Amino acid sequence: MKIRYKVWIEKDGEPLLSYGKYLLLKEVDKTGSIRKAAENLKISYKKAHSYIKLTEKRFGKKLFVRLRGKGTLLTDEGKKLLEAYERILKMFEDTAQNAEKIFQNRTL
Repeated sequence: MKIRYKVWIEKDGEPLLSYGKYLLLKEVDKTGSIRKAAENLKISYKKAHSYIKLTEKRFGKKLFVRLRGKGTLLTDEGKKLLEAYERILKMFEDTAQNAEKIFQNRTL
């Protein structure tokens, strides 16, 4: 049996960061490029750019600094947001694993 869940962060009732957007931000951080991250995740550049702009607008802070000729770098605020999401996601993963162990030890 497998426990499934979805984790997202809301701000003022609006979705701020979901798993898909988290993966996009991580990939931009890794590659230093929104275009390359979009290609790697098989989404359009326009969609990736829109996700980032919407997330920055809802967050109220810049997530990336775009440096001409040097790529796109995650800001300190962007790093904090990703780290917070990773900690929250880890808590959910641990809870799901513990719940699965309970089900493995019982017959339904």
